[in-house]
Amino acid sequence: MALSGLIVDWGGVLTVGMHEAMGSWAADEAIDITAFVGVMRDWLGRDYALEAAYNPIHALERGEIEVPAFELHLAQALREKTGQRIEAEGLLNRMFRFFRHSPDMIALVRRARSSGIRTALLSNSWGNNYPEDLFDGMFDEVVISGEVGMRKPDPEIYLHTIEAIGLPAESCAFVDDLLPNVIAAREIGLVAIHHTDYPTTAAELDALFDRVLSH
Repeated sequence: MALSGLIVDWGGVLTVGMHEAMGSWAADEAIDITAFVGVMRDWLGRDYALEAAYNPIHALERGEIEVPAFELHLAQALREKTGQRIEAEGLLNRMFRFFRHSPDMIALVRRARSSGIRTALLSNSWGNNYPEDLFDGMFDEVVISGEVGMRKPDPEIYLHTIEAIGLPAESCAFVDDLLPNVIAAREIGLVAIHHTDYPTTAAELDALFDRVLSH
């Protein structure tokens, strides 16, 4: 049976991937990208879904700390790794300006909604501003982790999203570039796709929805 709902991530699905964007930011500020990766591993452990006693990333994504506090944490951690002075103020804005939009995926979501498929954005926010003008007419629902106090891969945020669009999990496809988020979505019944590139994801969605969304 064809599906009737499409839920997509923002960073890495509707934008270029994390590695490309963070690599561009690190090069722009002359920061060793391995230092940034090291900080992420320190905070997240070997498993992205690991819950630490205090994890600045998880706290930020749930809206439990403000952006300036997170920026201070990150700047200090990078300074300890590199010995460089990292300007904390505006750090996230500087990082996220390299997340260029992915026009192919954005167009696919718009075609899906125009064809009668219910659409939702489900994003773990790092306090960054989303392009609300771009979202106009694109989504039936927008779920941002920091606004709802939950984050992927917590099952509650998936359940919140499918309730918001009024569809059961088994009627919805979910697209994310992070495998732990995909696995968690499958566990609650969503038809989840691990996004690695546009042609592969588009072909899978064409098949799942039994219509051409790819072009």
